[in-house]
Amino acid sequence: MLTYEECLDMCDLTSDEVDAIAEHEHMDPMIALALGQYLITHDGEQKIKKIILDDIAKARRDGNRSHEMLLNKVLEHFIATHPDHDSLKSAAA
Repeated sequence: MLTYEECLDMCDLTSDEVDAIAEHEHMDPMIALALGQYLITHDGEQKIKKIILDDIAKARRDGNRSHEMLLNKVLEHFIATHPDHDSLKSAAA
């Protein structure tokens, strides 16, 4: 049986990106990892960016500035490592 860390090593996402998906979709990180990898391999980068942006907006609404800042960094990293679709790049600012 593979561990979460082993699956993460085979995934095109970071643990923070997986955590953002898990937070948004209210699911276990292992399932979020599988969903994220599926999206990455099936032209779903825009969906992942939207998920992270939604998480940023929620953190902002909740007044959780530190989480908002972390998610902004997650979004910046995701855009930098998945540059195929950068139409949401300015949203990180």
